[in-house]
Amino acid sequence: MLYIKSNGVRNIASVCLEIGYPTLASVPHSIIDGYKRVLAVAVETDYSFPLADKVKAFLADPSAFAAIAAPVVAAETAAAPAAAKEEVKEESEESDDDMGFGLFD
Repeated sequence: MLYIKSNGVRNIASVCLEIGYPTLASVPHSIIDGYKRVLAVAVETDYSFPLADKVKAFLADPSAFAAIAAPVVAAETAAAPAAAKEEVKEESEESDDDMGFGLFD
């Protein structure tokens, strides 16, 4: 049931964004889009604010941030084999009668 509701909210948000009508579902997307536009202007011009300075620093030297990303990548790589084993177990537990076609999926 939650899946159906989230699809409805997504559809309402996308329609409202397209026609420019603000709703509770579309306002967060509008705010983020506005922030992206302001950030793009700040990157291309001399205007700056604290978050734009971080993005400008990253664009100037991406290798400086590789040390920050390395522990995250290592943790994801270590977790990947365990996740793959869990996925294999879940696939084997499915019923042959269902075949993936549920009435409410």
